[in-house]
Amino acid sequence: MVTVLTTVCLLSGALLSWLHSLTAEPVAVAEREARVGAIAEVLPAFDNDPVSDAVTVAVGGDVDSVTVYPARDNGKLAGAAVECVSQDGFSGAIRIIFGFDASGAVTGYRVMSHAETPGLGAKMEEWFRMDQGRRSVIGRNPGESPLMVSQDGGDVDGITAATITSRAFIGALQCAYEAFEQFKRE
Repeated sequence: MVTVLTTVCLLSGALLSWLHSLTAEPVAVAEREARVGAIAEVLPAFDNDPVSDAVTVAVGGDVDSVTVYPARDNGKLAGAAVECVSQDGFSGAIRIIFGFDASGAVTGYRVMSHAETPGLGAKMEEWFRMDQGRRSVIGRNPGESPLMVSQDGGDVDGITAATITSRAFIGALQCAYEAFEQFKRE
């Protein structure tokens, strides 16, 4: 019985390893294409390759990493896409790419990955771009007035019944803005 169980485990492990090796490259290509598409979506007009010009910026706080993808138009900084990972989500890490114009105003965002509750926290993909109430962060400049959810005394309406996710989203936005400003200074 031990021999059969060991053989089954070894064969299962080998099969899983083989399947992983088959799918690793297509998964990496799909992730890269999704990232490139998101960057193009959130940026103002540009004529360079922001992905090849990417820079990692160290910002304090609970953020794992911040990558800045600068957008240039005729050699002049037009804005940047900033990829930020917040660990403060209700169900763990939230990876978001924010777009900023040269002045620091938010031009768009794309949630790349999360494990938030479907129907609640998962609404962040659309919630913070809606024109209803004070939900939208598009066009706002976190440098002019720091953004906070209304539950914390701020001026951004958080997702109903998903305050933790809303705080994580706004926190990631603030961190992305700080990284963008740090990139501009350097």
